[in-house]
Amino acid sequence: MFKTQTCGELRATDDRKIVKLAGWVHRRRDHGGVIFIDLRDRFGITQVVIRSGTPDAAEDVFKVAESLRSEYVAQIEGVVELRPPNMRNPKMETGEIEVGATRIVVLNPARTTPFLIDSDGRDVDENIRLRYRYLDLRRERMQKNLITRHRFIKFIRDYLDARGFLEIETPILFKTTPEGARDYLVPSRIYPGAFYALPQSPQQLKQLLQVAGIERYFQIARCFRDEDQRADRQPEFTQLDMEMSFVDRDDVLQLIEGLLTEFTEKHTSKKLIAKPFPRFSYAEAMEKYGIDKPDIRFGLELFNVTAATRDSQFQVFAGAPVVKGFAAPGCGSYTRKQIDELTDLAKRKGAKGLVTMVHDAQGIRSQGAAAKLGDAEKAAILAAANSKPGDLLLFVADSAKVANETLAELRLEMGHRLKLADDNVMAFCWVIDFPLFEWNEEEKRWDPSHHMFTAPKDEYIPTLESNPGGVLSKQYDLACNGYEVGGGSIRIHRRDIQEIIMRLIGLEMEDARRKFGHLLEAFEYGAPPHGGIAPGIDRLTMLYCDEPNIREVIAFPKNQQAADVMAGAPSPVYDVQLKELHLKIVD
Repeated sequence: MFKTQTCGELRATDDRKIVKLAGWVHRRRDHGGVIFIDLRDRFGITQVVIRSGTPDAAEDVFKVAESLRSEYVAQIEGVVELRPPNMRNPKMETGEIEVGATRIVVLNPARTTPFLIDSDGRDVDENIRLRYRYLDLRRERMQKNLITRHRFIKFIRDYLDARGFLEIETPILFKTTPEGARDYLVPSRIYPGAFYALPQSPQQLKQLLQVAGIERYFQIARCFRDEDQRADRQPEFTQLDMEMSFVDRDDVLQLIEGLLTEFTEKHTSKKLIAKPFPRFSYAEAMEKYGIDKPDIRFGLELFNVTAATRDSQFQVFAGAPVVKGFAAPGCGSYTRKQIDELTDLAKRKGAKGLVTMVHDAQGIRSQGAAAKLGDAEKAAILAAANSKPGDLLLFVADSAKVANETLAELRLEMGHRLKLADDNVMAFCWVIDFPLFEWNEEEKRWDPSHHMFTAPKDEYIPTLESNPGGVLSKQYDLACNGYEVGGGSIRIHRRDIQEIIMRLIGLEMEDARRKFGHLLEAFEYGAPPHGGIAPGIDRLTMLYCDEPNIREVIAFPKNQQAADVMAGAPSPVYDVQLKELHLKIVD
């Protein structure tokens, strides 16, 4: 065998044991007559010592040690020795011992790597890291990320298995259906002109499994969406996909809450900000935070003074549909340059500008915009803002959409600047009671807020067709630290209600039968009430690992342009392949 122990296994109790180790040369230090080698494998690092001219290391062993360089693959035989007390390293799990080498075999030399492996790599250009991903993954940080991901997925499987769930795989090649993002299409050689689609999620299939009587299904599912990239998106990603029969909203929420609570508390160093997870209605989340995935690790809640400023002499406020803001604590002394930076951010989010005021010892400082405010308006603003002397008040006066989006971004920016968010906290919260529909002004029709299979709340079914804009749904989203980390809903299980939804979103029934006929037909064969959720494995692992993007917790991700720079994908294909698929490239 190549090794009798791993490089992270030996301890003081192994003193005088004869061992074989194999791994990569992490560091080599030549002290003239004594060479130290840090040998690394996935399990840790062991220090190896080679002494010239001693019985336990012949001269040829010393010469081999002299030839070793970083990232050489080597096998080392030797005797475990206790390090002198003053040379022990408490920061290393193997820091009490070293191995005196009696034999070294170079299993494979290595070229000089394009970057250092013994650093965390954060200062290396990401495309270089992705180009040499097989080297980047040798880093301790990256391997810890993959280990955390593995343990998280294993915990999920064990947790759900103990609660009666079956893990069932669903097809990767399926039918193209409108689910919100562009599909990745796969042409069929056997059926010219026809295409499979890679699943955006197994949505219809997991519902069909409930019709099949499975009752409790889950899958660590690969999903594919052709959409613009950002820090928490990849063209292919992994989610915990799950569905349950004979449940309502609280059953699903309690199950996921229990899973994440137990994993966080027992298997990570993270702290939960609250148990049970706070719940916000969609309307409440938008009013307080301007966004439906709030970061609740800090306050800075938004306040609304639209009514109090409707008759203001300050026309920016008086003429705006919505006037909202928040107080930034201790920022009343901000310079013009700092205010301009925040104003530029507001404009990038679509606002016409940013109104700022200072709360000082006398109240709101009477200069600029504040000079046009009456005493009653100032009092109403201070009461709503709940601010203190020395605070900076930031306002956006615009449509509700622009005001919320802008203030949500500014709130996060100020939370970052003021270091208000604790990175050691997992601040989970639920957002519930979403509108079932959103009005599409461009198409002059209703669009589903979540997807067309989401059930309306029972009390709104009678007004589904007469007042679709007022209908609330059984959708629920899970947010954590400002990210959406899961979303789901109780589904429609009756064909008549599903057909009403399809008509309301402008889907002709002939078209609906062509696209979803298999699902509509299944509903006629005794479909049970059912619902599910799909937490994102990548995003949750990213948060557990304190990483800035999901690429750091995926073994072989695409870059921000959705390209695999290691393998060179996407890439052209051969003409013969196109011919077989009955395809032609048109410039």
